[in-house]
Amino acid sequence: MKVAIVCDWLVVYAGAERVVEQILNIFPDADLFTLVDFLPDGQRDFIQNKQTRTSFIQKLPGAKKHYRSYLPFMPIAIEQLDVTDYDLVISSSHCVAKGILTGPNQIHISYVHSPIRYAWDLTHQYLRESGLDHGLKGALAKLILHYMRIWDTRTANGVDYFIANSRFIARRIKKVYGREADVIYPPVDVTAFTCCEDKQDYYLTASRMVPYKKVKLIVEAFNEMPDRQLIVIGDGPDFAKTKAIAKSNITMMGYQPFEV
Repeated sequence: MKVAIVCDWLVVYAGAERVVEQILNIFPDADLFTLVDFLPDGQRDFIQNKQTRTSFIQKLPGAKKHYRSYLPFMPIAIEQLDVTDYDLVISSSHCVAKGILTGPNQIHISYVHSPIRYAWDLTHQYLRESGLDHGLKGALAKLILHYMRIWDTRTANGVDYFIANSRFIARRIKKVYGREADVIYPPVDVTAFTCCEDKQDYYLTASRMVPYKKVKLIVEAFNEMPDRQLIVIGDGPDFAKTKAIAKSNITMMGYQPFEV
């Protein structure tokens, strides 16, 4: 059986990538497809150092840093990835990976981390926080997201089996696509953590710095509690503006490896 694994993008080793890692452990001979692959040479162990097959977005100007800006092109880009030679296609999707084109003799299983958040229930929050809730740019953004919703709903018909990473996401899938989803929780290596009884005096948050993760809100809360120390680990579009408002009791460390 020929297996293809499809994911949205490979730029860091975080939550969605850990799921891809475990799927590859189950299907080590699978081929890996993604919109863009900018993983450094030293961080490719989790994909077994596979040579990935990428979309045309990989070669677009500034894609390495601003691949998210090419969101309007992502639906057509994912459809250009050719998986017609595979019996089983498994997509790990939080954006457009579930829209990969498959035929009637192929099985497509989609592990969904969430339907496209900024196109569905977080649309208005996304537009506000991006300053796109008014003006010409705002009107264009709303038109693009409208198109994304139509495309996202249509491509749900190409999925044979939906898997959600939680009951909450299963409810989102039911609401958006009208489909039932089995729940398989993401992998957590519980042996990597030990109980520490001698606590140091600080709080910690580790997350991608994107609006829906609410890291800025956590920082704002600790700005009101100067006697409490907060350490923030993670990088992303919100890093600079979050760091700009952080007071002296907050340490912004940026991206850190898992060992840290």
